[in-house]
Parts: sequence; structure tokens; C-alpha cells
Amino acid sequence: MSVSWQKDGIYGFVVLNNPPVNAINCNIRQGLLDAADWATSEGLERVILSGKGSCFAAGADTKEFDFAPVAPHLPDVLNCIESSTVPWIAALHGAVLGGGAELALACRYRVARVDASIGFPEVILGLVPGAGGTQRLPRLVGFREALKLVPTGKPINGKQANDIGLVDEVADDPLGFAAMIDDERLKMAVPTKELNNGEADETHYESAIAVAKKRMRGQIAPLKAIDLLRVAGVETLESGMKLERKVFLDLRQSNQARALRHIFFAERGAKIPSDLKPEMKTPNQLAIIGGGTMGAAIAYAFLNSGAEVVVLETDVDGMARASANIETLISAGLSSGRIDENAANAHRNQLTLTTDYQDLGGVDLAIEAVFEDGSVKKNVLRSLEAVLRSDVVIATNTSYLDVNKLAGVLADPSRLVGLHFFAPAHIMKLLEIIKGEMASPKALAMGYAVAKRLGKIPVVAGVCDGFIGNRILARYREAADTMLMDGCTPWDIDEAMVDFGYAMGPYEAQDLSGLDIAYANRRRQDDTRDPARRYIPIADHLVTAGRLGRKTGAGWYQYTANGVKDIDPVIEAMITETATSANVNRRIFTPTDIQNRLVLAMINEAANILFDGIAATASDVDIVLVHGYGFPRWRGGLMHYADQIGVDRLLSMLRMCEAEDPLVWRPSPVIIGCADAKISLADWHFQDC
Repeated sequence: MSVSWQKDGIYGFVVLNNPPVNAINCNIRQGLLDAADWATSEGLERVILSGKGSCFAAGADTKEFDFAPVAPHLPDVLNCIESSTVPWIAALHGAVLGGGAELALACRYRVARVDASIGFPEVILGLVPGAGGTQRLPRLVGFREALKLVPTGKPINGKQANDIGLVDEVADDPLGFAAMIDDERLKMAVPTKELNNGEADETHYESAIAVAKKRMRGQIAPLKAIDLLRVAGVETLESGMKLERKVFLDLRQSNQARALRHIFFAERGAKIPSDLKPEMKTPNQLAIIGGGTMGAAIAYAFLNSGAEVVVLETDVDGMARASANIETLISAGLSSGRIDENAANAHRNQLTLTTDYQDLGGVDLAIEAVFEDGSVKKNVLRSLEAVLRSDVVIATNTSYLDVNKLAGVLADPSRLVGLHFFAPAHIMKLLEIIKGEMASPKALAMGYAVAKRLGKIPVVAGVCDGFIGNRILARYREAADTMLMDGCTPWDIDEAMVDFGYAMGPYEAQDLSGLDIAYANRRRQDDTRDPARRYIPIADHLVTAGRLGRKTGAGWYQYTANGVKDIDPVIEAMITETATSANVNRRIFTPTDIQNRLVLAMINEAANILFDGIAATASDVDIVLVHGYGFPRWRGGLMHYADQIGVDRLLSMLRMCEAEDPLVWRPSPVIIGCADAKISLADWHFQDC
């Protein structure tokens, strides 16, 4: 049964049982109604509600959201519990989220473990609470605290919930504590609906709106949630809940909600294939070769996970720099509150620095994170193979290089796997696992083990220049540079893409990362570049002039000593001069033109990536673009957005661009094939070609 109940004297015990997270579906809702009727008919003095397994309830069953609502509806169920003559006590542990948190609010009393996670994450799925969360919560904790929780979707722990009045008690054993609550204390607890509305301070609303617009740019749900909290301050609970329900149902069918649900399920689906599970071994001791910016961040990520880490550098000076880099990250963790002094000292004790490869003999995994140069990496890989046990997987952290060629220098190439970490490696959640032609199941399983240990989302990519994300990024930048030459300014393009939903446009992003990085990659490609493909040299001119971005105070923009960005007329003049020299007749591009061409270029390249077998599914592309490259999450990822446009329209748009440049804009066989077969990109599979 999804909901079970039993009587112990005058107490009733109701248990949610819908593994793995007690998602509240139709069966749970009906079971709760039946339990409420049972409790009343039995004349019980209290009902203690708990969840079986690892949590209380992690929210509504999102699989139901694509279908019409089915009775009994959660608001009706919760009204029944709240209005019951028998007081319900919620015993909370683990996840108490969304509909689970709303269920707790409808109970008369709430007892939580200190480490319970309580929150209203609906906005993350493009929704608002739909069963009284926006109306009951401010009555219980006040508008100021409610505005911190609902529009952000951020959970709090049991102690924090107790501090603000969201729960009544904190206990190691909430179920046992609930049974021991004094009758008089329980009688004093009143239903949430009977609490006063309280007073709303307009400055708190304004602050919440500002935060939502900044941190959840382009999303509708957070602002709707704030509006509903306003309603709670002036309307009755009944009228407020009616409006809340209407907003919830309207949003549930919106494009944003569908997009956010898509990426949510894509993330959940990014896990190790069943045939690799037997090979999966968690690395507890590992070596990082190179303690520069990337290597230090990878090392710090593993230290945070509790692993023992050995960082190898070339000399004593390199060791000192690596130590300083890692210490900087530890200090940042302390100042931000992510770690405390005990954790910081533990990290230092878990870390060993060395210049001797012989010190790596006992590790479970070795990751090279040296400069992006094939010859340097090959030398490191040879040195690692000479000292490591034969059963130890070797990983290369590379953004572009051919993993097959790197593996070829090893006596046993099957032990090498590519791991493309994203900067900063201790924060970014994406991990591209690069599957070389000779990679063993054990090596691939290690990639998944690393992702699991570090809390990252794994996506397997085949071998090509740039893999999934950087290959698409290269096409994105190429398309932007072409429009730059043909009529745009960097700030025209950046502003258009920020309006589309990116945190920053391609040129500001280049300034942040450094123009010399992309320049070095272009020089690597000089010998293999198709001479028939149009090449835009403007970025090269900037590097030659010493304009490398923020670190030099000037790149595509100029920067003050405080890092404030400003438009530089020198850049516009340089672009115009370059275009004139190339006999280019510059023209006007509207913001919509810019967005359409850049996104279309990325979609077509992503479709080619699918055709080449570099990515297995369209959802894999979506995960990579959202988590690695800033594609707006609320659009569901690049390929989900493409399907919203429709393959027929995409093909028509590509044909128009193809007339300008047949080489660059040739439609992908995948888009042509999907249009012919009348299927979506999401439904396309590699074996279809």
C-alpha cells in the first residue's frame, strides 16, 4: 500500500510508502484521505504521520504533470487533514520538499530531525506551490521568511526550520518524540489556517523581486510566487488557495515548466549504464598531475569529498604554487561558509605534494591536468604508466585533444579515460567522460565513479575536437565572429544573447576566460583548417595588440581598475577597418536576427554531433549546454529548445542561411532525417542513420 495505518491505543500511525522518495501521487493522496476518515471514525486523539525509508516525502510525482489532474487533488486532501478533529503530527526526516512540505504545513504539529531538508523547490520546475504553500507558510513563519524560501526554491535544515517557526520541535527521533508530546501542548497548537495573516513589508517584496530577476533571470515562476505571497497578506486562506491553484495549473502546462521538467528528468537519467555497474569502484586515493588553476580545483573537489589526494608538480617552486592555489580555495570555502575550520584542517591533512612519480604508487586513480599540449600530456602519461599498478585507471583532463592519440602512447591504452572538467572544477557540476576507441569498461566506469564521488552530472562523449560542448562552442563563436565582421559590434551580440537568457554574451565570456586561450587553440588548428571556410581574424588582432581580456584590462571591452566593463570605440574601429579591407558590405542585424543565427548554428552543430555518434542522445547535449556553457535552463537545453521551434522550421531557416554560405550552413543529416520522418530531435537515435 502507498499509505498504511495502524492503531496503538488512542494513537494512530500513518506511513507514506512510495519508494524511493515517497512522491505524492494519486494513490498517496487517496490513501491520506482514507487515513483521515479512519482516524476520525476510530476516535483517535492524535495521528502521527511519517515517511518510510530515507525521507518523509520529496514532493509531488512530476510524472503526473504531463496529464490532466486526477482527483483527489492535493489541496483538498490537505484541507481535510488540517480541518480534522484529530490533530495530525508530522514526523519529518530526510527530504521534506514541495508537496511533502505542504503536507507538513497542513498538520497541527511538526517535529523534524536536525538534518531534514525542508523546502519549496517548485520554482525550479517552473511552478509555484499548488497546495497551499504560498498561503499557509507566511501565516506560520511570516512574510519575510516565506520570501526567502518560496521564490528561491532553496531548502533549509530542521534546525533552521525550528528557528523560524516552520517546525515546532527538533529531535533525533521525530516519530518517538511525536508520540510523547504532552496533550496540553498539542491542544494549544491550532491549524495554520487559523493563524493571522501578519503584516507584509513592501521592501521585503521589492528585495525578493530583485533577487529573483538577478538569480533566476527570465523565469516566470519566482515572480508569480512572490505575487501569491502578497495575496496571502490580504486575502482569506480559501480565496488565496483558489488563486494559487489556478496559477499552479496554468504554469504546469507552460513551455517553461515543460522545459524545466525536461532538463530535470535528463539530469536524473544521467547515470551509469547497468552493464558498467559491476566495474564501478570509488576512488579513495588519487593523484593529480599539475597543480595549476584546473589541477588545484580538481584536487580541492576531491578533498571536499573526503578523498586522499597527492598533487605532483615538476619542481619545488611548482609545489609551492600548487599549495598556494589549493590554500586559496580552502580560504574561499571558509569565507563563504561552505566549510568550517575543522573541514579546512582535514583538507590540509588529506593533501600531499610531491615532485616524485614514485610517490604515486599507492593511488586508485591518476588524473593528469597539465597544460593543453599533446606532447606534454603524452610524457606525463608515459611516466604515470611506469609507476602505477597495472589495474589503476589513468585519466586525462583535456578540453580538445584526441584521447585516442593520447592513449596510443600507453602500453595498455584501455586504461585511459578522458575526463573533461569544467572551470571552476570544484563548483561546476558537469563532467564529460570521453570514451576513447580503446577505453575499457573499467576505465569508463571510473569516470562515472568520479562523477558520483564529486556530485557531478556525467555525460559520455565520443572523440572529436572539442567533444560535445567545446565543439558547439566553437561553432557558436564562429557564427558570432561572422556577424561581427558583417555588421555587428561585440556589445550588440552580447546584449542580444543576455536577453535570450545567457548570463553573459560570447565576447564578455571570452574576456573573462582570456583571449589567449582561444587564440592558442586556433593556432593548433591552423594546419587542419579548411581553406575554403571563412576565417575571421579580428580576435587574432586583439591578441597581437596585447588585449587578452580582463587580466590585461582590455579585450573586446576595456576595464577599469575595479573591473567595470565599458565599450571601447577602438574595437568598433578595428572591426570596421578589418571588414573594409576584406571588401565586406556590412549590414544591420536585429537582436532577433542575432539570437536566431547563433542558436541555429549551435543546433545544427549539435545535430551533426549526434550524427557522428559523439553524443548518444539529444538530452545529453541539453545537459552539457545547460551545465557547462550557460544555456538558459528554463529553455530546457539546446535540443529541447530546437524541438520547440520544430525541425521543419529549423530546416527552412538553415536553407536560407545555406544560400549565403553553403559550406558553413549545410543542414545536418539529422535535421533533414527528422523532418522527413516527422519525428523530433529527442526521438532520433544514432542507429537511425
